[in-house]
Amino acid sequence: MKSKIAEAIKLEKSSIAILWTDEKPEQTIQFKEGRWGCVISLMTQAAKGKTAVFDEDTCGCPGGAKGLGFKDYELGEIEHFLSTGEECEREGEFYKKTPEYARQFIASLPDIEVATKYVVFKPLEEVEADEEPKAIVFLVNADQLSGLVTLANFDQPTKDNVTIFFGAGCHSTIIEVLEQAESENPKALIGLTDPSARKYIDSELLSFSLPYQRFLELEAEVENSFLTQGACWPSIKERI
Repeated sequence: MKSKIAEAIKLEKSSIAILWTDEKPEQTIQFKEGRWGCVISLMTQAAKGKTAVFDEDTCGCPGGAKGLGFKDYELGEIEHFLSTGEECEREGEFYKKTPEYARQFIASLPDIEVATKYVVFKPLEEVEADEEPKAIVFLVNADQLSGLVTLANFDQPTKDNVTIFFGAGCHSTIIEVLEQAESENPKALIGLTDPSARKYIDSELLSFSLPYQRFLELEAEVENSFLTQGACWPSIKERI
């Protein structure tokens, strides 16, 4: 599947389709069972043309299990790890001031449960006609992000059609986006602001993710929008 949006913003790497499936694709990369790994590291590989697959036993970490929709967090240690590190064998991340704040954050995460055995990250151009992604992720620089934010507001009278949440990288690119798909007015999400995930992505990039149906709506608007009309975008596009 070729994306008009990707072409209009001069996306160098592949946009990433997130799919649910009970059939494991061939020629995939996958974490070894029980081994730690960051979901975003495989998302980066998908942007480079590879297909990554996850199941309940190969999520990489508890955050990844929640972010992919396989398992909820188990309280007891994680709230201390996300905050002060007290009562925790690992050094705390200090992302929340107190364990109680961390517990409230965990409780606020979407209750999304994957309905298939596998979650797959796949380059969008390799998605087959009989496959329907759940969401699309673009890894973009500041100029490309400006184009996507503007496009997401092009076909709406409102100004708040893109948002950003605190959370792990996989939260902001997967489960938070899947929850938006269930909304009457789904928003696109800017993500990968998680310091723990930043080491797995180029320093100038952030993510822009949206539910698949919203992606299709915006694909249909490219030729009517500033991305192909008007004098402003061509000068930005030229320097990308």
